[in-house]
Amino acid sequence: MDLRISGRKALVNGGSAGMGRGAVLALAREGVEVFVSARGEDRLLATCKEIAEATGAKVHPVVADHSSDAGRETILAACPDPDILVATCAPPPFTQDFRDVPQEEMERALNTALLSPIAYIKAVIDPMIARRWGRIVNISTGAAKYPAAMRVLSGPPRAALSNYCTAIAKEVAQHNVTINSVLPGMHLTPGIEDVFGPRAKASGRSYDEEIDAFVKAIRLPAGRFGNAEDFGAMVTTLCSEMANYITGQSIVIDGGVGNSTF
Repeated sequence: MDLRISGRKALVNGGSAGMGRGAVLALAREGVEVFVSARGEDRLLATCKEIAEATGAKVHPVVADHSSDAGRETILAACPDPDILVATCAPPPFTQDFRDVPQEEMERALNTALLSPIAYIKAVIDPMIARRWGRIVNISTGAAKYPAAMRVLSGPPRAALSNYCTAIAKEVAQHNVTINSVLPGMHLTPGIEDVFGPRAKASGRSYDEEIDAFVKAIRLPAGRFGNAEDFGAMVTTLCSEMANYITGQSIVIDGGVGNSTF
């Protein structure tokens, strides 16, 4: 299907790996020119080169910390008026006892997952309104809807971001600007490898066996973890011309594990 966004310009923050990379790849396949930010230069450059060669699209790396003021200035200088903004960030660590989470870590999570995306939205939304076309998608977390104590650094700030975005989506919908969030469950990403690799080593199982044991333990209906590229395709669908009547939504993509009718 032609999503009718070829020639559009997108900014993807945190797009060098995982679900952000999946979004970059899917956008590039649609003929979108993509500006990709990340902190790690080597992985970012490799990702952009690989995707550009695979798709023929223009894919521009921007080495910067998108959660910092200086990084935001660098990124917006490279791509000041995107048609599409996709925002994600490296997930914070799982926590043990919530009482032991330092105040500094909580403040850092709030800045990265809430205040930084809001700053980007405010920076790019007026040009979108002026040309009567814009798509904003936040790659969030299922913990924003289904709270878990081990995700207190991730769920609360992103739940607040969904609240903020739903509120302002009502104000800009009349200008053909949509704002949505996608809330992933467990997907195969480098971040997941960082979590389950050590667990597999400690248990004496292989990585795949450790994943399979977890899938069975939480009774994941799909019977597997999600694919980051499939997830990226869903993000891109929300950026399409045909998604012009979907806004203010928080869409869970978790293989059916969430227990909710709506």
